[in-house]
Amino acid sequence: MDFTRRSLIAGGAGAMVAGLAAPQLASAQSPAASPSAASPAATKPPVTAAAAQVPSAYRYKVGDVVVTAVSDGMRTIPLSDTFVRNQPKDAVNAALKAAFLPENQVPISFTVLLLDIGGRKVLVDTGNGGQPGPVGLVRGTLGDLGVDPASVDQVVISHFHADHINGLLTAEGTPAFPKAQLLVPEREWAFWMDDGQMSRAPDAQKGGFQNARRVFKPFEGKVERYAWDKELAPGLTAVGTPGHTPGHTSFTLASGSDALFIQSDLTNLPALFVRNPSWQVMFDMDPAMAAEVRRKTYDRLSSERTQVAGYHFPFPGAAHLEKAGEGFRYVPVLWRPVL
Repeated sequence: MDFTRRSLIAGGAGAMVAGLAAPQLASAQSPAASPSAASPAATKPPVTAAAAQVPSAYRYKVGDVVVTAVSDGMRTIPLSDTFVRNQPKDAVNAALKAAFLPENQVPISFTVLLLDIGGRKVLVDTGNGGQPGPVGLVRGTLGDLGVDPASVDQVVISHFHADHINGLLTAEGTPAFPKAQLLVPEREWAFWMDDGQMSRAPDAQKGGFQNARRVFKPFEGKVERYAWDKELAPGLTAVGTPGHTPGHTSFTLASGSDALFIQSDLTNLPALFVRNPSWQVMFDMDPAMAAEVRRKTYDRLSSERTQVAGYHFPFPGAAHLEKAGEGFRYVPVLWRPVL
């Protein structure tokens, strides 16, 4: 797990040169689709060596646990009329402008967490997979950090959207973390692997079912399903936060007197959905439930002053949330040069 500034730069930006990975689901317009499945019109020109960043990773501690935030990159998609289901596009653009973000486009970051819990390496979600480029950077950055994929002991999945599970496989379709115990939410598995649910789903959602089955096929008989409120590793407990998907799961990481709430996809872009928790993003499968769970969870986290890690928060994805009127204020953690 140890790495230095030298190891961060090792390999250079050239190792990250590639075009934008092709989407693996049908359309980002599907509520069941992942934000990683942007339409071809949303793709960008290939990243040149001069423009590419050095590998993106940041370490911080939660008690005795070392948390390494590993960026899987960022996509920018056009702002559609229905990106926020219950708000007009003008209101969404106003919120983007207020946050000093470009109007008519939505930046979506992806951050995977590697937890070192007593020498045990636990990866929470796996990223988009695919080729290196603006997304799909996790395995390359782990390599730059000196982390052999075969040294990962556990992979814990929060839900089955493509940007969280596609990184389970290499480009050749083999397990990317070959020795890891694979843990998935039992409610998520029950939904996406149910033939009846797939047959009743709208055509736009069927790609999500097909993708989940494709990804998990190489792990047949080896996928362990966990219940909410179960401790999955020392101090790491599953928390049910449904709405984004039927089995969407967050996690509480506790060590000593410290705690981190790993919220997975409880919200998307903070400038929109932390500030306005009642806004409903197009990716939420049950938008009303997602909004209710989001508000209740944020009320508790802000009251307890618990640090939060968000999969789609701006890198490194760690912040505190402060109650502010009808919503919450996003307060990024202070960057520290040493642990």
